[in-house]
Amino acid sequence: GKEGQKALYFADNNKLEAIWTIIPVIVLAGLIMYGLYTWNNIMFVDKEDEQDAIVIELYAKQFGWEARYAGDDKTLGKANVRLIEGINTLGVDLADPAAQDDKVVTELHLPVGKKVIFKMRSQDVLHSAYMPHFRAQMNCVPGMVTEFAFVPTLTTAEMRGTAMMMKKVDGINKIRAKKSEALVAEGKPALEPYTFDYLLLCNKICGASHYNMQLKIIVESEADYKKWLASQKTLVATIKEANAPKVDPASPEAAKVVVDSTKTVAEVVAKK
Repeated sequence: GKEGQKALYFADNNKLEAIWTIIPVIVLAGLIMYGLYTWNNIMFVDKEDEQDAIVIELYAKQFGWEARYAGDDKTLGKANVRLIEGINTLGVDLADPAAQDDKVVTELHLPVGKKVIFKMRSQDVLHSAYMPHFRAQMNCVPGMVTEFAFVPTLTTAEMRGTAMMMKKVDGINKIRAKKSEALVAEGKPALEPYTFDYLLLCNKICGASHYNMQLKIIVESEADYKKWLASQKTLVATIKEANAPKVDPASPEAAKVVVDSTKTVAEVVAKK
């Protein structure tokens, strides 16, 4: 400062206070409104939208995931942990009409551009369904069903072809190649090259093998998705096959269905 110069003092400035109040209000209001719009799209699905959507249950347990697809009725059959037995690992109520077309799988397939509604359950402890590449996460709570929905916009092949992902995969494989050299020198097998895949992870520390909770997600065209889904058996059909009596080839019942082709040919020749 300069000698003899007095500092300017004022108790308030209405113009300045209006500026630093109005601008944050506008910015925060925009963020909140956009957040609510996004939240509603993820969390709330209209009945009309549900008819066109794909309904999938994600079932979490220590330490793995299973998925159950609803059939054409868009309704998952009832389930209860008390009904878990044998290959019915989700405790689906097989007497429920809605469960007759449910399909249980260990790999998620999603059609691109189609809304998917996920309904989540947990068998034992608190888990968290985390899909990092879709920026989606929801807790899986024992005793209740949580849900969210989203629309996949890029197939797995398209995501692999993006510049960002290609650069990331290249960097990972360079690191793996260096580690493989050291492993081979020790007489151990080399690491396999990394290939990108969408993944469903657990984002809660749920136990000693928490890190094993991964489920591969394949996003593909609707035609490929329908072809894959048609190839999957319903849970009811799978259980029927597992419980069907097995016929021993050496048993009398099996012998009855054996055709004596020699006798048949001899009879035909005799008739001629």
